[in-house]
Amino acid sequence: MAFLFNSDAERAKVFANAFAHALPHQRFLTPAEAFDPADVRYLLTWTVPDDIERYANLEVLFSIGAGVDQIEPASLPPNIKLVRMVEDGIVRMMQEYVTLAVLALHRDLPGYLSQQAGGVWGVRPVRQAPDCQVSVLGLGVLATAVLDRLEPFGFIRQGWSRSARDIAGVNCFNGPEQLTQLLAQTDILVCLLPLTSETRGILNVELFSRLPRGAGLVHVGRGPQLDHDALIGALDSGQLAGAVIDVTDPEPLPADHELWRHPKVIVTPHIASVTQPQTAARAVIDNIGRHEAGLAPLGLVDRDRGY
Repeated sequence: MAFLFNSDAERAKVFANAFAHALPHQRFLTPAEAFDPADVRYLLTWTVPDDIERYANLEVLFSIGAGVDQIEPASLPPNIKLVRMVEDGIVRMMQEYVTLAVLALHRDLPGYLSQQAGGVWGVRPVRQAPDCQVSVLGLGVLATAVLDRLEPFGFIRQGWSRSARDIAGVNCFNGPEQLTQLLAQTDILVCLLPLTSETRGILNVELFSRLPRGAGLVHVGRGPQLDHDALIGALDSGQLAGAVIDVTDPEPLPADHELWRHPKVIVTPHIASVTQPQTAARAVIDNIGRHEAGLAPLGLVDRDRGY
């Protein structure tokens, strides 16, 4: 049986070296090589290959990214496990980015950047972290890691998920009714939701209106979750004081888009968290071990939920 690596050549070198040391019995393949598709037991890829039906003995499809919204579950036979990437590099980078973004909004960095552009020297209002409520939409692996990293600053930490969760030191909310409660007491909102039919377009006029006036937004989920016009309207009206946006729809964000030049917005090009080949290889190797031991892989996707 074999592992097929369907991604870029540079990452393939790192994965191949890791597999040679940790799983010498596992044949490591790339699409450029000649092989019998029936030998492929594991496949790592970004999207489902058009010829997926060739891999008659495929057991696990690993996404090379943390999300799986680019994969249509119905395109996979029901016996194949779909596993999203959960690795230390992705987690660490997301912790860094969200901490940076939350602190930027907390200390009004967009306001100071706007003043700097105009040559204005002026002190802007500031509140203490223990008086600031930071809420995270989504309470998966990345979100819980982000909330943990924010703890030392003293923020009031809150989180929302579809189903009930219990996280030490975090006020947890769940379900549609409690989402309204969470939003009403949120100063900085962080979106880390997966993209599903339920979350598409969730960052809209209605949601922004439920936040206290002057709240901030950090968007590191998926581009189609954000209504750009609604965001700009909320910023222009003062309903939102600032936003840090890492994902957009479309990507790349067109050069003439208003978000690039909006004085209350910081835009980055989908770089909050990127799969790191060394730690990703270790995560995949560990998951193969779990699978062969009869355990569920970490990051196993529930096809009904889409994450």
